[in-house]
Amino acid sequence: MTPVLPAGGPLWFPPAENADSDGLVLVGGDLSPSRLLLAYSSGIFPWYGEGQPILWWSLDPRCVLFLEKLHVPASLRRVMNSGRFSFTEDACFDRVIQACATAPRPGQDGTWITPEMAFAYYRLHRLGHAHSIEVWEDGRLVGGLYGVQTGRVFSGESMFHLADDASKAAVVHLASWLQKRGITLIDCQQTTRHMTRFGAEEVSRAAYLALLRERL
Repeated sequence: MTPVLPAGGPLWFPPAENADSDGLVLVGGDLSPSRLLLAYSSGIFPWYGEGQPILWWSLDPRCVLFLEKLHVPASLRRVMNSGRFSFTEDACFDRVIQACATAPRPGQDGTWITPEMAFAYYRLHRLGHAHSIEVWEDGRLVGGLYGVQTGRVFSGESMFHLADDASKAAVVHLASWLQKRGITLIDCQQTTRHMTRFGAEEVSRAAYLALLRERL
């Protein structure tokens, strides 16, 4: 049975290896910065919908992108070299996370980025642990993404685009920015076609936890 923790309970997670068959590790707790940082350093992340308790996950398999294996299609390289987009880092984290929360998702009703969740990640950003990439076109914010840095691992949380190729360009810029900071691995959490096109691959939970421990 999945453990349940009351709000404000002890700063604790069961081992990620104890997740159930769906990857659920823990129910409850809170979204304090200290608990979020402990979760990410343990290979665990929160994901839940409006009206649900906080749910904490460690998926098996886990989707990751080794930055040395990044694949950028030729068409996207041309976009990156065209000067169509400009990029910033951490320039407007709050706008990025709100745009991610309101972006329409095919096949999804609503968003998991609740106001409580957005505020929690904004606090992590203010503490220097969460980062955003912004993509601009003609002075307009047209794409971006955000995530959490834990050691030399960046856990991507969400992205959005309001112009063709903007979210793809955000990933390429993120990879370059991370490599300059000595970060070598992006934790994509769930497998998506968007990220596998860049060379992301699935690894077992055990392999991911080993990769994370090496990079903490």
